[in-house]
Amino acid sequence: MKIRRIGVAAIALAAAGALTLSGCTSGDAGSTGEAGDSTAVITTNGSEPQNPLVPTNTNEVGGGKILDSIFAGLIFYDAEGAPVNDMAESIETDDAQHYTIKIKPDQKFTNGEPVDANSFVDAWNYGALLSNEQLSSYFFESIEGFSYDEDSELTGLEVVDDLTFEVTLKQPESDFPLRLGYSAFYPLPASAFDDMAAFGENPVGNGPYMLDGEGAWKHNERIDLVVNPDYQGPRQPANGGLSIIFYATQEAAYADLQGGNLDVLDAIPDSALGTYEDEFGDRAVNQGAAIFQSFTIPERLPHFAGDEGKLRRAAISMAIDRQEVTDVIFSGTRTPAHDFTSPVIAGYSEDIPGSEVLEFNPDEAKKLWAEADAISPWTGTFQIAYNADGGHQGWVDAVMNQLKNNLGIDAEGAPYPTFAEVRTAVTDRTIQTAFRTGWQADYPALFNFLGPLYGTGAGSNDGDYSSAEFDALMKEGLAETDLDAANEKFQQAQEILFEDLPAIPLWYATVNGAWSQSVENVEFGWNSVPLYYQVTKSE
Repeated sequence: MKIRRIGVAAIALAAAGALTLSGCTSGDAGSTGEAGDSTAVITTNGSEPQNPLVPTNTNEVGGGKILDSIFAGLIFYDAEGAPVNDMAESIETDDAQHYTIKIKPDQKFTNGEPVDANSFVDAWNYGALLSNEQLSSYFFESIEGFSYDEDSELTGLEVVDDLTFEVTLKQPESDFPLRLGYSAFYPLPASAFDDMAAFGENPVGNGPYMLDGEGAWKHNERIDLVVNPDYQGPRQPANGGLSIIFYATQEAAYADLQGGNLDVLDAIPDSALGTYEDEFGDRAVNQGAAIFQSFTIPERLPHFAGDEGKLRRAAISMAIDRQEVTDVIFSGTRTPAHDFTSPVIAGYSEDIPGSEVLEFNPDEAKKLWAEADAISPWTGTFQIAYNADGGHQGWVDAVMNQLKNNLGIDAEGAPYPTFAEVRTAVTDRTIQTAFRTGWQADYPALFNFLGPLYGTGAGSNDGDYSSAEFDALMKEGLAETDLDAANEKFQQAQEILFEDLPAIPLWYATVNGAWSQSVENVEFGWNSVPLYYQVTKSE
């Protein structure tokens, strides 16, 4: 097959995987609007990033929202999830294993350095080296030369000329171009490698926005971005910048929106889910998004290894009445999970063998728990850790009550003050309880919900799950050039996940948001993030 200008003529897999969500807007998306002030700054909610803002070491929503605004990759995804060329002039292949990538001329970083072939190749090599301990190193696994055993440069990357490089994969993988809009594949200026830690605190990007000078990132408070005048890509800002405010609670952010002190909010607190659409009318959004919610119980915890652990995970899953929680806590704005992916992604299925473990069955749950007790009697209190600044207490408390009632055990939530704190405990493996997990898709494909979270050694595999059979099916699915054949492999891989339950699927999320009267042209994308560059603001 020939892949050329994938933002215009989509490859078969990308086209089939593109979503058909219709964004809710208060105007024509992408227009500047007669009342718009191109110098006005848009205020929105966010969260303190877990780590310094290095693209290959950011795998959470708070940091990702910022990176996607200040960097431009080879492609980006439009509101419906379709790929559009950004820095790429073309991405071509004849066999889905060898790719030639050409970069648009005259692109540069905000410090004046050119965006060229080396900007991508050097960044990808940095991200892939084990000694650099990057959270997203897993995304380079497909490229020749990647190793989990020792430091090894990606021999499958070759610079042809200033604006051209070639990528050789270990096997044909037809969805490779579709991944290239994810932050792990962003370029870096040469100066970043002088001191990567310092760079992460004050990153130099090439996207539609840039940091508003020294001190723009006020930790645990906000980050201020202004328009990058040198950006030439298709995401041209219709406003003067973004101020992303790190709220301590969703309730505080919602109160600011109600008071006219916040422009765009993409997370409505549980307490307002039943009323916000009436309050904001056509300035409210409630649409499907590629978001999956779960919690993870690592095998290293007492009582959760081996056969005992499998029995207890299944019992816990079947003791949860997901429909009740989504109705009562979320006012019907969540949908009980039937798999490990998302209904808005091509290939989704509600009929995967083993998925009955997600059905509410308290009698079977008690039976399985008793079988686990026969192996080793239960001791202690079951806990789920969560970040208190993310609006999770309601559902955690509800689930804990169900486990108490249906399994007859002590169960309670374990709140951490901030998202960054709980994520640090998870990634450092110091956390000693189960913990909230979930996934907001990086690109619109089933594999993205599975490989990065459950593949052996994957950067977002927080529970350290490992299954050779699962890994093999993932590899076989990637090698397929037909979408249906690939998704069949990924569905078979989920059968293994239902047996092992490396995470307990809970529900699929919609994006619930609203915006103030002072802004227009608000559109929420396929992955729940507003397209900030389109938003206009009245003077």
